Amino acid sequence: MENLYLRYREGFPKDLSTPCIELKDGSIISYKELEDQSSQYANGFSNLGLKPGDRVSVQVNKSPEVLYIYLACLRSNIIFHPLNTAYKDHELSFLLEDADPALFICEKEVYEKIDSLNLKHPPSHIFTIQIQHKDSIQAIKLAGIHEVVDCSEEDTAALLYSSGTTGRPKGIMLTHGNIGTNAMSLKEAWEFTANDCLLHALPIYHVHGLFVALGCVFLSGSKMLWLDNFEVNEVLNQLPKCTVMMGVPTYYTRLINNKGLTSKVTQNLRIFISGSAPLLEETFMDFYSITGHKILERYGMTETNIISSNPISGKRKSGTVGLPLKGQQVRIINNDSEPVGADEIGNIQVKGPNVFKGYWKLAQKSKEDFSLDNYFNTGDQGYFDEDGYLIIVGRNKDMIISGGLNVYPKEIESFIDKIEGVYESAVIGLEDADFGERVVAVIVKDENSKVIEENIISDMKLQMAGYKVPKQIFFSNELPRNAMGKVQKNFLRDKYNQGKT
Repeated sequence: MENLYLRYREGFPKDLSTPCIELKDGSIISYKELEDQSSQYANGFSNLGLKPGDRVSVQVNKSPEVLYIYLACLRSNIIFHPLNTAYKDHELSFLLEDADPALFICEKEVYEKIDSLNLKHPPSHIFTIQIQHKDSIQAIKLAGIHEVVDCSEEDTAALLYSSGTTGRPKGIMLTHGNIGTNAMSLKEAWEFTANDCLLHALPIYHVHGLFVALGCVFLSGSKMLWLDNFEVNEVLNQLPKCTVMMGVPTYYTRLINNKGLTSKVTQNLRIFISGSAPLLEETFMDFYSITGHKILERYGMTETNIISSNPISGKRKSGTVGLPLKGQQVRIINNDSEPVGADEIGNIQVKGPNVFKGYWKLAQKSKEDFSLDNYFNTGDQGYFDEDGYLIIVGRNKDMIISGGLNVYPKEIESFIDKIEGVYESAVIGLEDADFGERVVAVIVKDENSKVIEENIISDMKLQMAGYKVPKQIFFSNELPRNAMGKVQKNFLRDKYNQGKT
């Protein structure tokens, strides 16, 4: 039996009354409650008629209830499909149509306007997360023993979407084995024990907060201090209770800029971990000078979980993402698919039990993104230094990482180009001290167009997730192109990063 829930369960403390989650108000959720609640939801899923392989789509605010539902899906061999709460109607419509869930769980506001999504194939069951609502998901729970469903490590445990350069989101199928083996590697690499307490301020619709953070806690039988979101003063208030913090670079820059960050506040922490976006060397050094802690940077992506990490015991090199994790093969090749030497930049490929099994309903795309010897093409470029540490230098796809979230320019350009008065657009990421990169758009207007920045941004805010909306718009007479007609976004980044408008 390779069910991920059972792998997690092996890490739970023998005494299930041990605290697993401490909420901001000090209330405690034990491992016993985690097991009982997930069992009741799993029984409820079965009573609704859900079966292994069905999808459960979840678009709700962060809460422990989401963990119960996630674990219930694992227990039942049902595919968990978490959705960013920032998605607007047209984004949500596509994702629900594509994933075709049997059950959709959402906030009250979405539930009440579900008809406006105009779904051709609506889910068989739609519930809201609100406790007092007539169609609350809590009502499906059934007491009684739940036998965990036997499954293969190759069975899909979760479906996460990541927009591609074509603008069409792709469903990434992560298996019970993908998530479980990676979590075990991280638990060992980061030396998690039952004595740890993780500060969990990350969202849980994303690999970082859902699989990386939870996996380390469950497999070590440790505890987490649960915050609904990252609010810098609350984080500083809670840090003294914790031994580990995971975050995106934006979290660390905000802590650095707050006078409350001191070595005393962080003295109980044994490790700070950063991922989901590049950590600037300046941030690394500033944090070290204030706290005496060297942030541990690691590297991963939705398709692969975590690929590499700086070590707990050993040199943590700023500007690098460390060494490949145990059991993973990482190589750098040139455009002719030939291996390159140390300090030579090339395309990063990875192979191992952590790598996803393919894209949902996109068999051909899955095939294209793997080499003949089954290495996944990450789309990132980098090199190994003389000590074997991996350095990422850029992305050969034009993806932007803003505040730890992936933003795909083509999706946004497709939207902007349909706006009356816009001739064409190019979306790029510019350096930003807070978000790492901020999304901006360079627009060429139609002749005599009166379109203005404020109207474009306000219109976009109504129809897509806020993190995708450009923070600024530049107007230009033309976009720079190479001899093949491809827009040269590197020229645009150089120009606007230097403030030349």
